[in-house]
Amino acid sequence: MKREKIITSLTCLVLLIIFVGCYRIINPSVAKSSLKIGFVYDNDESTPYTYNFSLAKDAVEKKYGEQVTILTCSNVLDDEMEEPLRELADEGCDIIFFNGYSELVKELAPEYPKIQFCQTSYMDMNGVSVPDNYHTFKGEAYQGRYVSGIAAGKKIAQMISDGVITEDNALVGFVAAFPTSEVISGYTAFILGVRSVVSTARMEVSYTNTWSSYAHEKSAAKKLIEDGCVVISQHTDTIGPAIACEEASETGQVYFVGYNQSMSEVAPGTSLVTSRICWEPYILSAVEAGMADKKIETVVQGRIHGNDVSAGFEKGWVEMVDLNQQIAAPGTQEAMDSAINRFKRGNGDFVFEGDYIGVNPDNPSDTWDLNKPYIENENTSYPLFNYILSDIISIVE
Repeated sequence: MKREKIITSLTCLVLLIIFVGCYRIINPSVAKSSLKIGFVYDNDESTPYTYNFSLAKDAVEKKYGEQVTILTCSNVLDDEMEEPLRELADEGCDIIFFNGYSELVKELAPEYPKIQFCQTSYMDMNGVSVPDNYHTFKGEAYQGRYVSGIAAGKKIAQMISDGVITEDNALVGFVAAFPTSEVISGYTAFILGVRSVVSTARMEVSYTNTWSSYAHEKSAAKKLIEDGCVVISQHTDTIGPAIACEEASETGQVYFVGYNQSMSEVAPGTSLVTSRICWEPYILSAVEAGMADKKIETVVQGRIHGNDVSAGFEKGWVEMVDLNQQIAAPGTQEAMDSAINRFKRGNGDFVFEGDYIGVNPDNPSDTWDLNKPYIENENTSYPLFNYILSDIISIVE
């Protein structure tokens, strides 16, 4: 009897081994022990945008250590993406992340069906057919812009209260790269955040027509300061505007609000606060999906739009960093926290809302009455608000 039990047990063990072996043949790489990961940067880590994106690479290295092999390509222009992409594919990368805005990634992805291509969102992906192995993602930046505006508004309100400026002189400047919906959405959310505190605030926007030019960005910021702007922000890639504010503060009061990278070191006397898109949550989740051999969108936490994902403060995809308590107005942190909690509870319908008419700069007959709130990132991770609030925003040379 004892012998029969031993035989039965051995038989069960053999069957179990056979079953597990067959399962792994049918389902190879159920859990991978390692991944090779590529990162392609449009610039290098000396610029705020790329530096901010590279923090996700650092997070992957910290979490996975020797389980991952990471290859990077820097200073890759959008129209030069093909060669480094093919090189990384030929090196055996399992997943490749891109922070550039190139159609080439989507077009080449089908040639490498076993590689997952993950690109920061650069267009409206709602309803767009994409390869199964092509993915887009972006943090809902307008949320951070709005909260940044609140910090700026609190400072301007303090300046008005102290008699430094009058309500009629509550002027904000914005150094912008190009008149894309992403940029327009960001600076509109910023000024609406300011106006939630100072209802008379207005904004001047200066386009540099380049993403990364220290000289052009600094020059644009200096001109805005000469026009009377008391707070400057930006959607460009260098520290030029922050330096312009720091230098101008020697003769008057002007403050800076950053984006993607804290400017507290280069502009310690004028940098109020910075908002940043956090790429870490998505990229860490994508790597986790790769390790588990799962589809990325079944692992990542956010608003899923097919192969496109977005999220804001509620999932840690956007954050505020380095509020300068030495110069921030009293109550700034509390006002920021209140707005952040509103974002975490809802869909941000209080941002693009109010008694304003927006005009599409590409089509003046296309307008939006903000008495009907505009919901940003509702169906796609790419920002689509493309309306100039003509009564409060001026485009200057």
